[in-house]
Amino acid sequence: MLDVIGVASLDDLAAHLPDAIHFRGDLNIAPGQSEYEIMDYFRARGAENVGAGGAGGWASFLGAGVYHHYRPVMVDTIISRGEFLTSYTPYQAEISQGTLTAIFEFQSMICQLTGMDVANASMYDGSTGVPEAALMAMRVTGRGRVLIARSVHPEYREVLRTYARFGGIAVEEFGFDFATGAIDVEDLARKITKDTAAVVVQSPNFFGVIEDIKQASALAHEHGALLVDVFSEAVALGVIEPPRDADIVCGELQSFAIPPSYGGPFAGVIACKEKFIRQIPGRLVGETKDAAGNRAFCLTLATREQHIRREKATSNICTNQALIALMATVYMSVYGKEGLRELAVQNLSKAHYLADKVKRRFSGPFFNEFVADAGRQDIDEMQSALQAIKIVGGLPLRRFYPELENSILLCCTEMTRRERMDQVAEAFA
Repeated sequence: MLDVIGVASLDDLAAHLPDAIHFRGDLNIAPGQSEYEIMDYFRARGAENVGAGGAGGWASFLGAGVYHHYRPVMVDTIISRGEFLTSYTPYQAEISQGTLTAIFEFQSMICQLTGMDVANASMYDGSTGVPEAALMAMRVTGRGRVLIARSVHPEYREVLRTYARFGGIAVEEFGFDFATGAIDVEDLARKITKDTAAVVVQSPNFFGVIEDIKQASALAHEHGALLVDVFSEAVALGVIEPPRDADIVCGELQSFAIPPSYGGPFAGVIACKEKFIRQIPGRLVGETKDAAGNRAFCLTLATREQHIRREKATSNICTNQALIALMATVYMSVYGKEGLRELAVQNLSKAHYLADKVKRRFSGPFFNEFVADAGRQDIDEMQSALQAIKIVGGLPLRRFYPELENSILLCCTEMTRRERMDQVAEAFA
């Protein structure tokens, strides 16, 4: 190549650069190895990793928005097909009917799961779904203020505040009941006004408590606001009543065969009543007919910046998690309605088994995670003692809620074993 471009050496190729930025020594890396030596090296490093339920026999009681569920092997088999595993989302209907069909089925399943009329083709994750839902409510109502419960996932609230900082959104939080862990209805009633665009609640909330969506919806609608229901544990929708009384539902689908994977990528979703369809962010896949009268699919009402003028766009969400959303679609297909319900009941039963053995901080009904009171014990010492027997304890809540200094959020899924729950209960005792 040097000969072709008429340069004598690599040094001559870079001769125009200042001498001070040239590196003259040897790189501080080991000498080259053969392929099998490299494979052995990475196998050894991989063996040092510790995963929940995997290498080393560790158990995890962490939840808080990222959950350890079983992933059916069918999921990776499907998503690894070349038609889906591409370097770019294939939009074009003429070459990607399979992708569009999968997204359409995804939307349909999310509508069944949430009780909403229409769902988009997914968001980045649950955290971006919250501000996008708030902005959507502002467009619908023409108002500029959002009320969000403190029992909504703290990181979701943080993303909302980031959007609000430059997005012209006035955000105010309302409290939770210290006895039940559910929203403080009286505090919400005091703070809601005629300029409130949306009331945002999470169910099950960050403490695992199931909220009364009907009550929250009635209060929001009384003041002309929309109710946004958030979820971070999608498996809960297999057993609790769908939030049909909400106007917009947004959440995280990580539980549906999407690996924890150090925090992402995940797949969020927004669903809503049909009358709000033109304000939904992201994009939609619709069913139509081709020139020969055959069933076909196409992008429709895609109000993203790539499709329409920027000032008319409903969102600057520039992509969608098609491959990750496909994981959730395959997962829902594998389990089906009855399977998902059975799975949810398993989660419910296991969490209640452990909850009966420790002191709960809140009395409200819960799904698969709850807040435990550590009493006078030192939480750090307790966590260290659990790690000594290969258990990752729950999440100490003092990081997000200083008033819950001695409280730990514990989560049990279908992957949690009874003997490990007994060990956690013993640590609390």
